[in-house]
Amino acid sequence: MPDAAGPSRSGPDRHAHPHAETRAHRPVRGFRIGKKTHSRSLQLQAIDGLSECASCGYFQRLPELEPGQVADCRRCHGQLGRRRTNPPISTPLAFCIASAVLYLVAIFQPMMTLDLFGRIHAVTLLTGPIELWREGWTLVAMLVLAATVLVPPIVIGLMLAVLMGAARERLPGWVPKLMRRYEYLRPWSMVEVYMLGIFVAYTKLIDLAHVTLGPAVYALAALMLTMAATDSTLDVDQIWRKRRVSRFVRLPDGRRVVVSTVDSTQHALPPAGRLVSCTSCGLVCASEFDLPRDTVLGHCPRCQAAVRLRKPQSLSRCVAMLACAIVLYIPANLYPVMTIVKLSRGGGHTILAGVRELYEAHMLPLALLVFFASITVPVLKIGGLSIMCWCTWRGSAARLVDRARLFRLIVFIGRWSMIDVFMISILVALVRFGGLAQITAEPGMFAFAAVVVVTIFAADSFDPRTMWDVAGMNGVMTPRDVRRITDKTNLETESVAA
Repeated sequence: MPDAAGPSRSGPDRHAHPHAETRAHRPVRGFRIGKKTHSRSLQLQAIDGLSECASCGYFQRLPELEPGQVADCRRCHGQLGRRRTNPPISTPLAFCIASAVLYLVAIFQPMMTLDLFGRIHAVTLLTGPIELWREGWTLVAMLVLAATVLVPPIVIGLMLAVLMGAARERLPGWVPKLMRRYEYLRPWSMVEVYMLGIFVAYTKLIDLAHVTLGPAVYALAALMLTMAATDSTLDVDQIWRKRRVSRFVRLPDGRRVVVSTVDSTQHALPPAGRLVSCTSCGLVCASEFDLPRDTVLGHCPRCQAAVRLRKPQSLSRCVAMLACAIVLYIPANLYPVMTIVKLSRGGGHTILAGVRELYEAHMLPLALLVFFASITVPVLKIGGLSIMCWCTWRGSAARLVDRARLFRLIVFIGRWSMIDVFMISILVALVRFGGLAQITAEPGMFAFAAVVVVTIFAADSFDPRTMWDVAGMNGVMTPRDVRRITDKTNLETESVAA
Protein backbone atom coordinates (compact mmCIF):
# COMPACT_ATOMS: atom_id res chain seq x y z
CA MET A 1 0.00 0.00 0.00
CA PRO A 2 1.43 3.42 -0.86
CA ASP A 3 2.52 5.69 1.95
CA ALA A 4 0.86 9.09 2.10
CA ALA A 5 0.09 11.58 4.85
CA GLY A 6 -3.19 13.42 4.64
CA PRO A 7 -6.44 14.31 6.42
CA SER A 8 -9.64 12.31 6.20
CA ARG A 9 -12.22 13.02 3.51
CA SER A 10 -14.78 14.35 5.99
CA GLY A 11 -14.89 16.72 8.93
CA PRO A 12 -13.77 20.34 9.35
CA ASP A 13 -10.41 19.72 7.63
CA ARG A 14 -11.93 18.63 4.29
CA HIS A 15 -10.40 21.64 2.51
CA ALA A 16 -6.98 21.21 4.14
CA HIS A 17 -3.97 20.28 2.06
CA PRO A 18 -3.49 16.52 1.68
CA HIS A 19 0.05 16.70 3.08
CA ALA A 20 -0.65 19.18 5.89
CA GLU A 21 0.37 16.73 8.62
CA THR A 22 3.71 16.02 7.01
CA ARG A 23 4.55 19.66 6.48
CA ALA A 24 3.61 20.45 10.07
CA HIS A 25 6.37 18.21 11.41
CA ARG A 26 9.21 18.96 8.99
CA PRO A 27 10.16 22.04 7.01
CA VAL A 28 10.10 21.82 3.23
CA ARG A 29 13.61 21.55 1.84
CA GLY A 30 15.00 21.65 -1.61
CA PHE A 31 11.87 22.10 -3.75
CA ARG A 32 12.86 25.14 -5.78
CA ILE A 33 12.11 26.45 -9.23
CA GLY A 34 12.82 30.11 -9.78
CA LYS A 35 15.98 30.37 -7.69
CA LYS A 36 18.90 31.25 -9.97
CA THR A 37 21.99 29.13 -9.69
CA HIS A 38 23.72 31.37 -12.24
CA SER A 39 22.71 34.01 -14.74
CA ARG A 40 19.90 32.27 -16.66
CA SER A 41 19.36 28.91 -14.92
CA LEU A 42 16.42 27.76 -12.81
CA GLN A 43 16.12 24.71 -10.60
CA LEU A 44 13.62 21.85 -10.68
CA GLN A 45 13.52 18.67 -8.66
CA ALA A 46 12.33 15.26 -9.86
CA ILE A 47 11.02 13.28 -6.90
CA ASP A 48 11.79 9.58 -6.90
CA GLY A 49 9.30 7.31 -5.14
CA LEU A 50 6.35 9.69 -5.42
CA SER A 51 3.27 8.95 -7.55
CA GLU A 52 0.09 10.80 -8.50
CA CYS A 53 -3.20 8.95 -8.79
CA ALA A 54 -4.61 9.55 -12.28
CA SER A 55 -8.19 9.30 -10.95
CA CYS A 56 -8.10 11.72 -8.03
CA GLY A 57 -4.79 13.64 -8.24
CA TYR A 58 -3.58 12.49 -4.81
CA PHE A 59 0.22 12.46 -4.44
CA GLN A 60 1.54 9.66 -2.27
CA ARG A 61 4.75 7.81 -1.67
CA LEU A 62 4.97 4.53 -3.54
CA PRO A 63 7.33 1.91 -2.09
CA GLU A 64 9.36 -0.49 -4.17
CA LEU A 65 6.94 -3.25 -5.17
CA GLU A 66 7.81 -6.92 -5.02
CA PRO A 67 6.88 -9.21 -7.94
CA GLY A 68 3.14 -9.85 -7.89
CA GLN A 69 2.30 -6.83 -5.72
CA VAL A 70 -0.26 -4.18 -6.70
CA ALA A 71 -0.43 -0.67 -5.20
CA ASP A 72 -3.79 1.12 -4.99
CA CYS A 73 -4.57 4.73 -4.18
CA ARG A 74 -5.41 5.24 -0.53
CA ARG A 75 -8.14 7.74 -1.38
CA CYS A 76 -10.03 6.51 -4.48
CA HIS A 77 -8.63 2.94 -4.74
CA GLY A 78 -7.39 3.42 -8.31
CA GLN A 79 -4.35 1.40 -9.32
CA LEU A 80 -1.02 3.20 -8.92
CA GLY A 81 1.39 0.46 -9.89
CA ARG A 82 1.81 -3.24 -10.44
CA ARG A 83 4.91 -5.42 -10.51
CA ARG A 84 4.73 -8.39 -12.87
CA THR A 85 6.06 -11.80 -11.94
CA ASN A 86 7.23 -12.64 -15.47
CA PRO A 87 10.45 -11.42 -17.14
CA PRO A 88 9.70 -7.79 -18.07
CA ILE A 89 11.06 -7.91 -21.65
CA SER A 90 11.25 -11.45 -23.01
CA THR A 91 7.69 -12.52 -22.15
CA PRO A 92 5.81 -9.60 -23.76
CA LEU A 93 8.27 -9.75 -26.68
CA ALA A 94 7.35 -13.39 -27.34
CA PHE A 95 3.62 -12.57 -27.32
CA CYS A 96 4.22 -9.54 -29.54
CA ILE A 97 6.06 -11.60 -32.16
CA ALA A 98 3.24 -14.14 -32.09
CA SER A 99 0.75 -11.29 -32.63
CA ALA A 100 2.65 -10.15 -35.73
CA VAL A 101 2.54 -13.65 -37.26
CA LEU A 102 -1.16 -14.10 -36.45
CA TYR A 103 -2.03 -10.74 -37.99
CA LEU A 104 -0.40 -11.76 -41.27
CA VAL A 105 -2.53 -14.91 -41.30
CA ALA A 106 -5.69 -12.95 -40.48
CA ILE A 107 -5.20 -10.34 -43.19
CA PHE A 108 -4.41 -12.72 -46.07
CA GLN A 109 -6.68 -15.68 -45.34
CA PRO A 110 -10.50 -15.82 -45.89
CA MET A 111 -12.58 -15.03 -42.86
CA MET A 112 -16.05 -16.42 -43.66
CA THR A 113 -17.70 -18.18 -46.61
CA LEU A 114 -21.45 -18.07 -47.26
CA ASP A 115 -23.19 -20.70 -49.44
CA LEU A 116 -26.71 -19.68 -50.54
CA PHE A 117 -28.41 -22.07 -53.00
CA GLY A 118 -25.08 -22.97 -54.57
CA ARG A 119 -23.84 -19.41 -54.81
CA ILE A 120 -20.68 -18.98 -52.75
CA HIS A 121 -19.27 -15.71 -51.46
CA ALA A 122 -16.11 -15.44 -49.33
CA VAL A 123 -14.89 -12.36 -47.45
CA THR A 124 -11.63 -11.25 -45.86
CA LEU A 125 -10.83 -8.66 -43.24
CA LEU A 126 -10.69 -5.97 -45.94
CA THR A 127 -14.02 -6.78 -47.62
CA GLY A 128 -16.26 -5.09 -45.06
CA PRO A 129 -14.64 -1.62 -45.26
CA ILE A 130 -14.52 -1.87 -49.08
CA GLU A 131 -18.25 -2.62 -49.36
CA LEU A 132 -19.17 0.17 -46.94
CA TRP A 133 -17.06 2.51 -49.06
CA ARG A 134 -18.88 1.42 -52.22
CA GLU A 135 -22.25 2.07 -50.58
CA GLY A 136 -21.21 5.64 -49.76
CA TRP A 137 -20.49 5.27 -46.02
CA THR A 138 -16.97 6.60 -46.33
CA LEU A 139 -16.41 7.71 -42.72
CA VAL A 140 -17.73 4.47 -41.25
CA ALA A 141 -15.61 2.48 -43.71
CA MET A 142 -12.52 4.41 -42.61
CA LEU A 143 -13.38 3.81 -38.95
CA VAL A 144 -13.77 0.05 -39.45
CA LEU A 145 -10.63 -0.08 -41.60
CA ALA A 146 -8.59 1.77 -38.98
CA ALA A 147 -9.83 -0.26 -35.99
CA THR A 148 -9.43 -3.69 -37.61
CA VAL A 149 -6.79 -3.41 -40.35
CA LEU A 150 -4.53 -0.38 -39.87
CA VAL A 151 -4.14 0.25 -36.13
CA PRO A 152 -3.47 -3.35 -34.95
CA PRO A 153 -0.27 -3.80 -37.01
CA ILE A 154 0.85 -0.29 -36.05
CA VAL A 155 0.53 -0.96 -32.32
CA ILE A 156 2.20 -4.36 -32.74
CA GLY A 157 5.10 -2.73 -34.57
CA LEU A 158 5.37 0.04 -31.97
CA MET A 159 5.47 -2.46 -29.12
CA LEU A 160 8.09 -4.56 -30.92
CA ALA A 161 10.28 -1.47 -31.30
CA VAL A 162 9.73 -0.45 -27.66
CA LEU A 163 10.66 -3.90 -26.36
CA MET A 164 13.71 -4.06 -28.61
CA GLY A 165 14.86 -0.71 -27.25
CA ALA A 166 14.06 -1.74 -23.67
CA ALA A 167 16.27 -4.80 -24.06
CA ARG A 168 19.28 -2.47 -24.04
CA GLU A 169 21.01 -1.49 -20.83
CA ARG A 170 20.08 2.19 -21.34
CA LEU A 171 16.73 3.10 -22.88
CA PRO A 172 17.27 4.95 -26.21
CA GLY A 173 15.81 8.41 -26.68
CA TRP A 174 13.37 7.31 -29.40
CA VAL A 175 11.60 4.76 -27.19
CA PRO A 176 9.55 7.28 -25.12
CA LYS A 177 8.07 8.76 -28.31
CA LEU A 178 7.00 5.33 -29.52
CA MET A 179 5.60 4.47 -26.09
CA ARG A 180 3.42 7.58 -26.08
CA ARG A 181 2.06 6.73 -29.54
CA TYR A 182 1.37 3.17 -28.43
CA GLU A 183 -0.60 4.34 -25.39
CA TYR A 184 -2.67 6.65 -27.60
CA LEU A 185 -3.37 4.13 -30.38
CA ARG A 186 -3.87 0.96 -28.31
CA PRO A 187 -7.54 1.64 -27.41
CA TRP A 188 -8.32 2.04 -31.14
CA SER A 189 -7.09 -1.47 -31.92
CA MET A 190 -10.40 -3.31 -31.51
CA VAL A 191 -9.63 -6.89 -32.45
CA GLU A 192 -11.49 -8.26 -29.42
CA VAL A 193 -14.58 -6.17 -30.19
CA TYR A 194 -14.44 -7.27 -33.82
CA MET A 195 -14.42 -10.91 -32.71
CA LEU A 196 -17.70 -10.38 -30.88
CA GLY A 197 -19.07 -8.73 -34.03
CA ILE A 198 -18.10 -11.86 -36.01
CA PHE A 199 -19.88 -14.03 -33.45
CA VAL A 200 -23.09 -11.96 -33.65
CA ALA A 201 -22.97 -11.91 -37.46
CA TYR A 202 -22.50 -15.67 -37.57
CA THR A 203 -25.58 -16.28 -35.43
CA LYS A 204 -27.64 -14.06 -37.72
CA LEU A 205 -26.45 -15.86 -40.86
CA ILE A 206 -26.85 -19.50 -39.86
CA ASP A 207 -30.61 -19.32 -40.50
CA LEU A 208 -30.08 -17.65 -43.88
CA ALA A 209 -27.49 -19.91 -45.50
CA HIS A 210 -24.62 -22.29 -44.82
CA VAL A 211 -21.73 -20.44 -43.19
CA THR A 212 -18.15 -21.67 -42.99
CA LEU A 213 -15.54 -20.02 -40.77
CA GLY A 214 -12.16 -19.47 -42.42
CA PRO A 215 -8.62 -19.50 -41.00
CA ALA A 216 -8.72 -15.73 -40.43
CA VAL A 217 -11.37 -16.10 -37.71
CA TYR A 218 -9.21 -18.47 -35.70
CA ALA A 219 -6.17 -16.26 -36.28
CA LEU A 220 -8.11 -13.23 -35.03
CA ALA A 221 -9.22 -15.14 -31.92
CA ALA A 222 -5.60 -16.05 -31.18
CA LEU A 223 -4.49 -12.49 -31.99
CA MET A 224 -6.98 -11.15 -29.46
CA LEU A 225 -5.40 -13.36 -26.77
CA THR A 226 -1.77 -12.62 -27.65
CA MET A 227 -2.31 -8.84 -27.73
CA ALA A 228 -4.06 -9.00 -24.35
CA ALA A 229 -1.20 -11.14 -23.02
CA THR A 230 1.34 -8.59 -24.27
CA ASP A 231 -0.37 -5.83 -22.29
CA SER A 232 -0.85 -7.95 -19.17
CA THR A 233 2.81 -9.07 -19.03
CA LEU A 234 4.28 -5.66 -19.91
CA ASP A 235 5.86 -3.91 -16.91
CA VAL A 236 5.98 -0.26 -17.95
CA ASP A 237 7.60 0.92 -14.71
CA GLN A 238 10.56 -1.40 -15.24
CA ILE A 239 11.03 0.02 -18.73
CA TRP A 240 10.98 3.63 -17.53
CA ARG A 241 13.58 2.82 -14.88
CA LYS A 242 16.05 2.32 -17.73
CA ARG A 243 15.58 5.93 -18.84
CA ARG A 244 17.62 8.46 -16.90
CA VAL A 245 16.30 11.89 -15.94
CA SER A 246 17.86 14.68 -18.00
CA ARG A 247 20.00 17.24 -16.19
CA PHE A 248 18.49 20.13 -18.13
CA VAL A 249 15.10 20.91 -19.68
CA ARG A 250 13.71 23.94 -21.47
CA LEU A 251 10.65 25.96 -20.50
CA PRO A 252 8.26 27.12 -23.27
CA ASP A 253 9.86 30.58 -23.11
CA GLY A 254 13.28 29.10 -23.83
CA ARG A 255 14.79 29.37 -20.35
CA ARG A 256 16.95 26.50 -19.20
CA VAL A 257 16.04 24.57 -16.04
CA VAL A 258 18.55 22.57 -14.01
CA VAL A 259 17.01 19.28 -12.90
CA SER A 260 18.10 17.30 -9.85
CA THR A 261 16.64 14.05 -8.51
CA VAL A 262 15.73 13.61 -4.85
CA ASP A 263 14.29 10.78 -2.79
CA SER A 264 10.74 11.38 -1.54
CA THR A 265 11.55 9.67 1.77
CA GLN A 266 14.30 12.20 2.51
CA HIS A 267 12.18 15.34 2.03
CA ALA A 268 8.84 16.66 3.20
CA LEU A 269 6.26 16.94 0.45
CA PRO A 270 5.45 20.40 -0.90
CA PRO A 271 1.85 21.57 -1.50
CA ALA A 272 0.00 19.65 -4.21
CA GLY A 273 -0.41 22.82 -6.26
CA ARG A 274 3.36 22.88 -6.74
CA LEU A 275 3.63 19.25 -7.83
CA VAL A 276 3.08 18.01 -11.36
CA SER A 277 3.33 14.52 -12.81
CA CYS A 278 3.98 13.37 -16.35
CA THR A 279 0.96 11.51 -17.69
CA SER A 280 3.22 9.38 -19.90
CA CYS A 281 6.00 8.07 -17.64
CA GLY A 282 4.61 9.10 -14.23
CA LEU A 283 7.63 11.18 -13.13
CA VAL A 284 6.71 13.72 -10.44
CA CYS A 285 8.44 17.12 -10.35
CA ALA A 286 8.18 19.97 -7.85
CA SER A 287 8.40 23.76 -8.10
CA GLU A 288 8.58 26.61 -5.61
CA PHE A 289 5.38 28.33 -6.73
CA ASP A 290 1.82 27.28 -7.55
CA LEU A 291 1.58 26.08 -11.14
CA PRO A 292 -0.95 27.23 -13.77
CA ARG A 293 -3.58 24.62 -14.54
CA ASP A 294 -4.05 24.36 -18.30
CA THR A 295 -0.89 25.70 -19.92
CA VAL A 296 2.07 23.59 -20.99
CA LEU A 297 4.68 23.88 -18.24
CA GLY A 298 7.49 22.35 -20.28
CA HIS A 299 8.70 18.89 -21.20
CA CYS A 300 9.20 15.92 -18.91
CA PRO A 301 12.90 15.51 -17.94
CA ARG A 302 12.63 11.76 -18.53
CA CYS A 303 10.36 11.14 -21.56
CA GLN A 304 10.14 14.66 -23.09
CA ALA A 305 6.32 14.61 -23.15
CA ALA A 306 4.47 17.91 -22.73
CA VAL A 307 3.56 18.40 -19.05
CA ARG A 308 0.41 20.10 -17.75
CA LEU A 309 -1.10 20.27 -14.30
CA ARG A 310 -4.56 19.45 -15.72
CA LYS A 311 -6.09 18.80 -19.14
CA PRO A 312 -6.96 22.10 -20.87
CA GLN A 313 -10.66 23.11 -20.84
CA SER A 314 -11.58 19.64 -19.64
CA LEU A 315 -15.14 20.38 -18.54
CA SER A 316 -16.22 22.52 -21.49
CA ARG A 317 -14.84 20.10 -24.09
CA CYS A 318 -16.51 17.12 -22.43
CA VAL A 319 -19.87 18.91 -22.21
CA ALA A 320 -19.72 19.91 -25.89
CA MET A 321 -19.04 16.32 -26.97
CA LEU A 322 -21.76 14.96 -24.70
CA ALA A 323 -24.28 17.36 -26.25
CA CYS A 324 -23.26 16.09 -29.68
CA ALA A 325 -23.59 12.47 -28.55
CA ILE A 326 -27.09 13.05 -27.14
CA VAL A 327 -28.24 14.59 -30.41
CA LEU A 328 -26.80 11.68 -32.42
CA TYR A 329 -28.16 9.00 -30.09
CA ILE A 330 -31.77 9.78 -31.04
CA PRO A 331 -31.48 8.95 -34.78
CA ALA A 332 -29.13 6.07 -33.94
CA ASN A 333 -32.06 4.31 -32.24
CA LEU A 334 -34.96 5.59 -34.33
CA TYR A 335 -33.50 4.98 -37.80
CA PRO A 336 -32.69 1.49 -39.12
CA VAL A 337 -29.04 0.47 -38.99
CA MET A 338 -29.37 -2.03 -41.85
CA THR A 339 -31.85 -3.41 -44.37
CA ILE A 340 -32.21 -7.17 -44.83
CA VAL A 341 -33.89 -8.40 -48.03
CA LYS A 342 -34.45 -12.11 -48.74
CA LEU A 343 -36.27 -13.26 -51.89
CA SER A 344 -37.36 -9.65 -52.53
CA ARG A 345 -38.95 -9.41 -49.07
CA GLY A 346 -37.67 -7.64 -46.01
CA GLY A 347 -37.07 -4.21 -44.54
CA GLY A 348 -35.08 -2.05 -42.17
CA HIS A 349 -33.82 -3.20 -38.78
CA THR A 350 -33.12 -0.96 -35.80
CA ILE A 351 -30.81 -1.86 -32.93
CA LEU A 352 -33.70 -2.88 -30.68
CA ALA A 353 -35.21 -4.94 -33.50
CA GLY A 354 -31.96 -6.88 -33.75
CA VAL A 355 -32.00 -7.58 -30.01
CA ARG A 356 -35.62 -8.75 -30.27
CA GLU A 357 -34.78 -11.11 -33.13
CA LEU A 358 -32.02 -12.73 -31.10
CA TYR A 359 -34.37 -13.12 -28.16
CA GLU A 360 -37.11 -14.66 -30.31
CA ALA A 361 -34.53 -17.06 -31.75
CA HIS A 362 -33.92 -18.29 -28.16
CA MET A 363 -30.42 -16.77 -28.06
CA LEU A 364 -30.86 -14.99 -24.75
CA PRO A 365 -27.13 -14.66 -23.82
CA LEU A 366 -26.33 -13.14 -27.19
CA ALA A 367 -29.38 -10.86 -27.03
CA LEU A 368 -28.24 -9.63 -23.61
CA LEU A 369 -24.72 -9.07 -24.94
CA VAL A 370 -25.93 -6.94 -27.87
CA PHE A 371 -28.39 -5.06 -25.64
CA PHE A 372 -25.68 -4.30 -23.11
CA ALA A 373 -23.09 -3.23 -25.69
CA SER A 374 -25.41 -1.24 -27.97
CA ILE A 375 -28.00 0.20 -25.57
CA THR A 376 -26.73 0.07 -21.99
CA VAL A 377 -23.12 1.11 -22.58
CA PRO A 378 -23.89 4.31 -24.59
CA VAL A 379 -26.52 5.34 -22.02
CA LEU A 380 -24.09 4.63 -19.18
CA LYS A 381 -21.34 6.68 -20.83
CA ILE A 382 -23.57 9.65 -21.62
CA GLY A 383 -25.37 9.58 -18.27
CA GLY A 384 -22.24 8.95 -16.19
CA LEU A 385 -20.17 11.66 -17.83
CA SER A 386 -23.11 14.09 -17.59
CA ILE A 387 -23.38 13.46 -13.85
CA MET A 388 -19.65 13.98 -13.38
CA CYS A 389 -19.68 17.21 -15.40
CA TRP A 390 -22.67 18.50 -13.43
CA CYS A 391 -21.13 17.68 -10.05
CA THR A 392 -17.83 19.24 -11.10
CA TRP A 393 -19.57 22.42 -12.26
CA ARG A 394 -21.44 22.57 -8.94
CA GLY A 395 -18.28 21.92 -6.91
CA SER A 396 -19.91 18.94 -5.21
CA ALA A 397 -17.91 16.72 -2.86
CA ALA A 398 -20.55 13.97 -2.71
CA ARG A 399 -19.59 10.37 -3.58
CA LEU A 400 -16.22 11.25 -5.06
CA VAL A 401 -14.89 7.71 -4.74
CA ASP A 402 -17.93 6.29 -6.53
CA ARG A 403 -17.57 8.85 -9.32
CA ALA A 404 -13.89 7.95 -9.74
CA ARG A 405 -14.83 4.28 -10.06
CA LEU A 406 -17.57 5.15 -12.54
CA PHE A 407 -15.10 7.08 -14.68
CA ARG A 408 -12.67 4.16 -14.79
CA LEU A 409 -15.54 1.87 -15.80
CA ILE A 410 -16.61 4.25 -18.59
CA VAL A 411 -13.07 4.38 -19.99
CA PHE A 412 -12.83 0.58 -19.91
CA ILE A 413 -16.13 -0.22 -21.66
CA GLY A 414 -16.15 2.75 -24.05
CA ARG A 415 -15.18 0.93 -27.25
CA TRP A 416 -17.31 -2.20 -26.78
CA SER A 417 -20.30 -0.46 -28.34
CA MET A 418 -18.63 -0.93 -31.73
CA ILE A 419 -19.96 -4.51 -31.86
CA ASP A 420 -23.00 -3.51 -33.95
CA VAL A 421 -20.92 -1.45 -36.39
CA PHE A 422 -18.50 -4.34 -36.97
CA MET A 423 -21.37 -6.82 -37.31
CA ILE A 424 -23.02 -4.69 -39.99
CA SER A 425 -19.75 -4.35 -41.92
CA ILE A 426 -19.43 -8.16 -41.98
CA LEU A 427 -23.05 -8.72 -43.04
CA VAL A 428 -22.88 -6.07 -45.76
CA ALA A 429 -19.74 -7.68 -47.19
CA LEU A 430 -20.97 -11.26 -46.95
CA VAL A 431 -24.63 -11.12 -48.02
CA ARG A 432 -24.58 -9.77 -51.58
CA PHE A 433 -26.67 -12.10 -53.74
CA GLY A 434 -28.92 -9.62 -55.55
CA GLY A 435 -32.60 -10.65 -55.45
CA LEU A 436 -31.89 -13.79 -53.42
CA ALA A 437 -30.49 -11.99 -50.38
CA GLN A 438 -29.03 -8.57 -49.77
CA ILE A 439 -27.97 -6.63 -46.67
CA THR A 440 -27.20 -2.91 -46.88
CA ALA A 441 -26.18 -0.32 -44.31
CA GLU A 442 -28.57 2.47 -43.31
CA PRO A 443 -28.23 5.96 -41.72
CA GLY A 444 -28.78 4.64 -38.20
CA MET A 445 -25.42 2.86 -38.42
CA PHE A 446 -23.61 6.12 -39.18
CA ALA A 447 -25.30 7.90 -36.26
CA PHE A 448 -24.53 5.04 -33.87
CA ALA A 449 -20.86 4.86 -34.93
CA ALA A 450 -20.62 8.64 -34.39
CA VAL A 451 -22.08 8.26 -30.88
CA VAL A 452 -19.44 5.65 -29.99
CA VAL A 453 -16.54 7.76 -31.27
CA VAL A 454 -17.77 11.02 -29.72
CA THR A 455 -18.30 9.43 -26.28
CA ILE A 456 -14.80 7.93 -26.41
CA PHE A 457 -13.37 11.39 -27.09
CA ALA A 458 -15.60 12.88 -24.36
CA ALA A 459 -14.23 10.45 -21.76
CA ASP A 460 -10.68 11.12 -22.97
CA SER A 461 -11.12 14.91 -22.67
CA PHE A 462 -12.54 14.78 -19.13
CA ASP A 463 -9.98 15.05 -16.32
CA PRO A 464 -11.34 13.18 -13.26
CA ARG A 465 -8.88 14.99 -10.98
CA THR A 466 -10.93 18.18 -11.38
CA MET A 467 -13.79 16.54 -9.46
CA TRP A 468 -11.50 16.42 -6.43
CA ASP A 469 -10.02 19.86 -7.14
CA VAL A 470 -13.36 21.68 -6.98
CA ALA A 471 -14.19 19.83 -3.76
CA GLY A 472 -11.05 21.29 -2.15
CA MET A 473 -9.34 17.92 -1.78
CA ASN A 474 -6.14 18.57 -3.75
CA GLY A 475 -5.05 22.05 -2.74
CA VAL A 476 -5.09 23.10 -6.42
CA MET A 477 -6.38 26.56 -7.37
CA THR A 478 -9.32 26.13 -9.75
CA PRO A 479 -10.64 28.86 -12.08
CA ARG A 480 -13.64 29.26 -9.79
CA ASP A 481 -11.31 29.86 -6.83
CA VAL A 482 -9.43 32.48 -8.83
CA ARG A 483 -12.67 34.28 -9.74
CA ARG A 484 -13.88 34.14 -6.14
CA ILE A 485 -10.64 35.57 -4.79
CA THR A 486 -10.60 38.26 -7.50
CA ASP A 487 -14.21 39.26 -6.77
CA LYS A 488 -13.47 39.40 -3.04
CA THR A 489 -10.37 41.54 -3.62
CA ASN A 490 -12.28 43.92 -5.89
CA LEU A 491 -15.08 44.20 -3.31
CA GLU A 492 -12.61 44.99 -0.54
CA THR A 493 -10.89 47.58 -2.76
CA GLU A 494 -14.23 49.25 -3.50
CA SER A 495 -15.10 49.30 0.20
CA VAL A 496 -11.79 50.91 1.09
CA ALA A 497 -12.23 53.48 -1.71
CA ALA A 498 -15.75 54.31 -0.48
